[in-house]
Amino acid sequence: MKFDLDDYLSDLETIVNIDSGSEDIKGISRVADFFEKKYKNLDFKVKRHFISNDSDTGCSLEITNTDTEEYDVLLIGHMDTVFPKGTAAERPFSIKGRRAHGPGVIDMKSGLLLIYYIIKAVEDEVTEDPLSICIVLNGDEEIGSKNSRTLIKEKAENSKVSLVFEPGRANGDCVLERKGISGYNLKFIGRAAHAGVEPEKGINAVVELGNWIVELDKLNNYEIGTSVSLNLIEAGTASNVIPAEATASLDLRFKSEKERKKVEDKLEKLQKNPFVKGIKTDVVHRGMRPVMNPSPKTMRLWERVDKIAQEYGMDINWQSTGGGSDANFTANQGVPSIDGLGPAGGEAHSVDEYLELDTIEPRFKLAVDLLLSLKSNPL
Repeated sequence: MKFDLDDYLSDLETIVNIDSGSEDIKGISRVADFFEKKYKNLDFKVKRHFISNDSDTGCSLEITNTDTEEYDVLLIGHMDTVFPKGTAAERPFSIKGRRAHGPGVIDMKSGLLLIYYIIKAVEDEVTEDPLSICIVLNGDEEIGSKNSRTLIKEKAENSKVSLVFEPGRANGDCVLERKGISGYNLKFIGRAAHAGVEPEKGINAVVELGNWIVELDKLNNYEIGTSVSLNLIEAGTASNVIPAEATASLDLRFKSEKERKKVEDKLEKLQKNPFVKGIKTDVVHRGMRPVMNPSPKTMRLWERVDKIAQEYGMDINWQSTGGGSDANFTANQGVPSIDGLGPAGGEAHSVDEYLELDTIEPRFKLAVDLLLSLKSNPL
């Protein structure tokens, strides 16, 4: 399969230099414009979702080469990054040695672009009775895919295989297992009072929050993969005022639904049995990514990936990770799912984010051969 690295890097520079943080709806739309033009040149159908004026997330693209609602393969990537507007101007795409740098270069604009190059190669190779392909490029993955998750699950239900092109790990590994993620906003409402004159008239929201922190911390069980993290804590207005309000964010990672339920049962119990008399509490569930556990069919798909990798002399293993992705949703729909198929790199979400240039073409060849194998020998 012919692969032109110079063309790829030129395209990559274009999209990395477009700010597309999750809140930058116009920037995400510009990235979508880039890919819409690319795929329409391949005669693919492109449909935009979540483009109304009141949408609070960037658009998503549904890209297909068929009129049917059944797909041989679903490929997924996200157009949003974690970086604020202006970051691309501050540190634009650059290449130093055998690494490329820039905001979102590894998470996940390199994988996003690789999908296009893979599909173009497969379409050129299979001219008769091609694979039925669906691609979803979403604009809100970094904030939980809160709008696009419904679209992703709908497409996954009608797909035989799901391939997600989040970055390969720094050592090149793919991902077959991800923890579930659940987020909650906690709010405590008490009553303010002068801390020196009449503190007894106050209802201290910080004291209630402090007790919750202690109780929830007891639920951490790293050995079985459960982590309960309180963060983004805010409280108080002045040092001489009993704080009337306190807020916190809770991040839960889990490997089983039993563990998730244990934490939610604890939240309910704490809410019904406050430590501070007169306090009011509010728990808002921000959303959840289900656990991604490999099924027997997923393992058979992995064996195929591994065999192709070995033919190219690639040493690829698989990892379990606590981070979430859209593969959590596809796997939960019962679809064989492999993640981390994008080029390898590291330091994602930081100023040092990098892409290993030497992993781009091997990953391209691996994925092209995988898709062609799914055509000749369905899973």
